Amino acid sequence: MNDDPEDSHVELDAPSNANVLVPWDRLSEDALVGVISEFVTREGTEYGEHDVPLARKIEAVRHQLERGVVVVVFDAESETVNLVRADELLEGGRR
Repeated sequence: MNDDPEDSHVELDAPSNANVLVPWDRLSEDALVGVISEFVTREGTEYGEHDVPLARKIEAVRHQLERGVVVVVFDAESETVNLVRADELLEGGRR
């Protein structure tokens, strides 16, 4: 048996449902705009009678992030980033 502490390590897997809150202001400007752009251009996000310019959509989501209405979440299982309403997280999950 090897008693060397450097040889005895255990690797832990992240829980399959591990979601990590990512502070939006810690993302680079390019990364933040990329996350927001991907979110606002998803299919099914246009519900109004009038088209809204992409820049205005990005600005609106950025303001929601600044106010804490929306948060950035990294899903370790799928290795994806999503924007989620903060109140949904407080309720214990996404709808």
